[in-house]
Amino acid sequence: MSKLNSLYVSLLALVLAGVALGMSIHNGAQKQAGSVEETLNNNPEIIVNAMQNYEQRLREQAAAEAQKMIEANLPALNNDPKTPFIGAADADVVLVEFFDFSCHYCHKVYPAIKQIAEANPDIKIVFKPLTFVAPISQYAAKAALAANEQGKFFEAYNAIFSFEGRPDEAKIDELVASTGVDMEKLKADMNSAKVNDALNGINDLAGKIQVSGVPALFLNGKQLQTIDGAEIQKQIDAAK
Repeated sequence: MSKLNSLYVSLLALVLAGVALGMSIHNGAQKQAGSVEETLNNNPEIIVNAMQNYEQRLREQAAAEAQKMIEANLPALNNDPKTPFIGAADADVVLVEFFDFSCHYCHKVYPAIKQIAEANPDIKIVFKPLTFVAPISQYAAKAALAANEQGKFFEAYNAIFSFEGRPDEAKIDELVASTGVDMEKLKADMNSAKVNDALNGINDLAGKIQVSGVPALFLNGKQLQTIDGAEIQKQIDAAK
């Protein structure tokens, strides 16, 4: 039995017990006949409503716990020196993107992120690559992080995300090389402890703040529930 099914069974048992208790009290006071089965058959919405309310409560509790973890890890989220960013280091508005270069939805949100970066030079945008969607994700992430060592992260990010399809290692090399980086240095940096530590730190942080999918966007320490560019811009404007 799954955890969710177990919760449903437990909830149903509580509902039945509550109805039985209520009927027992009612019958003792009013001497009226009835049964739990009849009540639930005549009012099935009792169970449906209770289960929906319980699910909503679980979601709210999970969101509250996640927010606590975000706040506890805010410096690592917004100001990790190993994480690439563009904009002012001390900006009042900070947008953080967890993404995977192999993620279809990350490719869909990329034009919005690029436009936001161009339209808001006064904010800080932090980029945190993850590597779980496909095997090539790690190579792409390391290449971008290594490009960051030459001040070319955003250029590499743009080059990789602008490519239609899923590139192999040779294509990633070609795309990153087009940004003007020193490829010999980049190859060495890709296998460096610094790049590996940065990637591991991003992965650890994602686990701590319960990032379970990408793209995941955070604005001033709160997760956004949208990947629509206009809505993201609206929330940035509100935060300024």
